[in-house]
Amino acid sequence: MSRLEARYEVESPLPLERVAQVIAGEQSCGTFLRLPGETDDLRERAGARIEHIEEGEARSQPSLPCRISADLYHRGEITLSWPLDTMGPSLTNVLATVAGNLFELAEVSALRLLDVTFPEDFASAYAGPAFGVSGTRRLAGVEGRPLIGTIIKPSVGLSPEDTAALVADLVDAGIDFIKDDELQGNGPACPLEARVDAVMRVVNDRAQRTGKKAMVAFNITGEMDEMKRGADHVLKRGGTCVMASLHSIGLAGLSELRRHVELPLHCHRNGWGLFSRSPDIGMSYVAWQKFWRIAGADHLHVNGLANKFSESDESVIASARAVGAPLFGQDKPAFAALPVFSSGQTAAQMPATHAAVGSPDFLYCAGGGIMGHPRGTAAGVMSLRQAADAAMRGVSLDDHARHHSELAEALALFKDKR
Repeated sequence: MSRLEARYEVESPLPLERVAQVIAGEQSCGTFLRLPGETDDLRERAGARIEHIEEGEARSQPSLPCRISADLYHRGEITLSWPLDTMGPSLTNVLATVAGNLFELAEVSALRLLDVTFPEDFASAYAGPAFGVSGTRRLAGVEGRPLIGTIIKPSVGLSPEDTAALVADLVDAGIDFIKDDELQGNGPACPLEARVDAVMRVVNDRAQRTGKKAMVAFNITGEMDEMKRGADHVLKRGGTCVMASLHSIGLAGLSELRRHVELPLHCHRNGWGLFSRSPDIGMSYVAWQKFWRIAGADHLHVNGLANKFSESDESVIASARAVGAPLFGQDKPAFAALPVFSSGQTAAQMPATHAAVGSPDFLYCAGGGIMGHPRGTAAGVMSLRQAADAAMRGVSLDDHARHHSELAEALALFKDKR
């Protein structure tokens, strides 16, 4: 029988063995007292199983408010497993099982989901990313180097025509990828269909003249029917990507988009800090991203090195590596997604990013790092390509900058990022 495993970091006023039993009971067939129908056979067949307990260092104070007082709060890791028969290969029900009514248990003073191991049944039940790295490269016409991208700014307030004018400047500068900001949806000031029409006129015109077609990720986040109509309109106008905010549409929403949409799904993680900011509650990116890859995410945001948020570089690197790690056995699809770096990115962080990923298979999105270049947008794009070239050749940025003025000027401007 297939089983699903989840690993947690936990803190409790109770011994770890006891709190593991409480969580296992709460998240399977148990309750606060044993009911007449809850037989030993039922518990054996359907109950969660404690697979492993690793004791950590106890603390004298609870990390989070806790109703139960104790002299010591025991901390460590526990691993639980559940029979797949009770939930089936269903992402929505797995999420309810491994991250449901357990974070608020009275017996818990800290709890964090560290990882989930999905049985191979999910590789058959879900299609995973339709495009991933190779499909994205094919549509964007970029091989052998990182994809260079940017975000439409100002985030909101631009009309469809204003947006198209900005896109024209970016496309003329040689950009590979452009995305809507997550705040730009389908409002009256800049309706999605009008924005798509205006932008794709520019993109298609430049593609006919130059042979290079920039990929634009239009934000279709909305109600399900609205998203489908939006994606169909993007495809009809010759677009090559759509974007959705994952926490807004949910797992079922992304799965349905995967079944309907014939374009790469650029998936934004806005709201991620709710899960990640505290070390004492929430879930790790390693666990979180697996759900979305199985559901069909082609691109996943991983933040960026030397970013503007609170996340450490070590965490960003782990996230970027996670989205490309195979989810199942060697004879199963890897369900790998393209990692998307953004948030305060410039030419200065490119070599470390390339080294962290271990290949050029990533999308590198910069706003000010491109448009803030002293010589304008085209020089900003060129500075990132030059930085990527240096990284792939194993040449230092400073050495490469001696013969590439765009890179030299970018490094002088963004010296605080080094």
